[in-house]
Amino acid sequence: MFPYSEESFTADEEAILRRYVTNLDQPVFALVNLPEVVKGALFARYSRSAKSLRRLFLEEFVGDLDISGDATVDATVGLARAEQLYEKVFVEYGDDSVAQLGGVHLACEQSSNVLSKVLEWGRLMSYLEQSTRYIAYNQRLDNGQYRYFRPPELLDSPHGARFVGEMDRVFDTYGALLPRMQAWVAEQFPQQAGDSDFVYRQATRAKSLDALRGILPAASLSNIGVYGTGQSYEQLLLRMRAHPLPEARHYADMMLVELRKVIPSFLQRVDVKERGGEWSDYLMVTREQTSRLVQRLWPDLQSPHPSSEPEFDAGEAEVTLLDFDPEGEEKVLVAACFSHLGCSEHEAARRVALLAHDDRVALLRAYVGERRNRRHRPGRAFERTDYRFELVTDYGAFRDLQRHRMLTIEWQRLGISLGYDMPSLVADAGLAERYDEAIGRAEELYRTLAPDFPEQASYAVALAHRIRYVMQFNAREAMHLIELRSGTQGHPAYRRVAQQMHRAIAEVAGHRALADAMSHVDHGSTDLERLESERRAERRRSEKSATH
Repeated sequence: MFPYSEESFTADEEAILRRYVTNLDQPVFALVNLPEVVKGALFARYSRSAKSLRRLFLEEFVGDLDISGDATVDATVGLARAEQLYEKVFVEYGDDSVAQLGGVHLACEQSSNVLSKVLEWGRLMSYLEQSTRYIAYNQRLDNGQYRYFRPPELLDSPHGARFVGEMDRVFDTYGALLPRMQAWVAEQFPQQAGDSDFVYRQATRAKSLDALRGILPAASLSNIGVYGTGQSYEQLLLRMRAHPLPEARHYADMMLVELRKVIPSFLQRVDVKERGGEWSDYLMVTREQTSRLVQRLWPDLQSPHPSSEPEFDAGEAEVTLLDFDPEGEEKVLVAACFSHLGCSEHEAARRVALLAHDDRVALLRAYVGERRNRRHRPGRAFERTDYRFELVTDYGAFRDLQRHRMLTIEWQRLGISLGYDMPSLVADAGLAERYDEAIGRAEELYRTLAPDFPEQASYAVALAHRIRYVMQFNAREAMHLIELRSGTQGHPAYRRVAQQMHRAIAEVAGHRALADAMSHVDHGSTDLERLESERRAERRRSEKSATH
């Protein structure tokens, strides 16, 4: 069974696409023969559009490009000459070093939200994911089906008909509530003088989509643009081939086929039994051994726990600072001055320990400097101290925070035992009953699937359901994450998390100087999160038009 919606193109469209994508009918394909800036722009546009990448390229990009010189190119047949060239280089230099130097833009379409977290695991890769705040999920695929993944192994089971029926009803509810939410938001936040109809419509629509995204199931589909080196893709594919979720393993096979059309020699060992096969087996065996042992040691703490009632303690903190270094600020000061000294770090630490308070303040102030915007970040001395947080948030907020790559994150399996969140906006709009009904439907489906399909049961869980995870990062990454995610344009769920992290660094860890250096953290509240961002975008469009 092919669980993906296939696109159709005219003969002329196919003739154009063959020059730039590695296939015309699969959900995974690579972009080739295009300038890097065009690939990047395509992925950026991708994240805010419900269209596929191929359709976006045809409708919004082809008209601005000179494609006449590529008329004889057919990217769908693979690149045999490139493979021969790479083989020659590999003999000279070895695979690991050269594999870091060739990259691929890969379109990964119709991925479930469960799979998206697997795809976005690698630290040394770049991702742009379709956003739930710009895409209304009442829009259907080309085959007329709602935008959620249908696992073949589940559809072929006695649970198949119920899975499709319940999922369709959840999407029906989402579609019915969306216009009501949009009307209520427009009533509560009237259009302000000076805001165009377009800006106002975009801001109110984003707020409505943010409020209702919680009832979408984790099976909801997403399109993801991925860029990475051959070595990064190898690491990702080895993990995916060992993953317990069939969707991940099947998707890895499709990715490998397309990547080999572009960087074949970089991925030679992925499916070789004695090399990549053993590597994937190692990952799978260690995961299973650990799981079995943990279950034997603590059988009462299995995850997920398919109990009929949520076990979430309403008093449990959403954000908890688990671990930090009490001497972290002093160690940052040592690291800040080390490269300017002619002594050992041990001696530098001794000298810093003798500094008076005013001198310490002056040293940190000099190192941080005047940060005119959040992109002005101090150097790697801020990497000298770490923070480890435990979080319990809805899955939607987790999805956004998990994409931060320069940190360590581990999460528990997605289930229903921690309960779920309902935005106050939903209750205020009078939609709480329908929202609860949709969540209840998802929970009943989860309980039905869990005994026979413990991995696939996660597809039924709503984005509003809570998940527990830990995040560990140094102070420099904390500055980046907290300042970015606390911004006024962000979703309220992760804005709240970022604000609590900032307070914990200052008040729990006592690192007030480092917290003060994070000067672009926003602790305020806002009504229409995307309004100011849309205003800025419109000003840029106006300025661009005026110069042409």
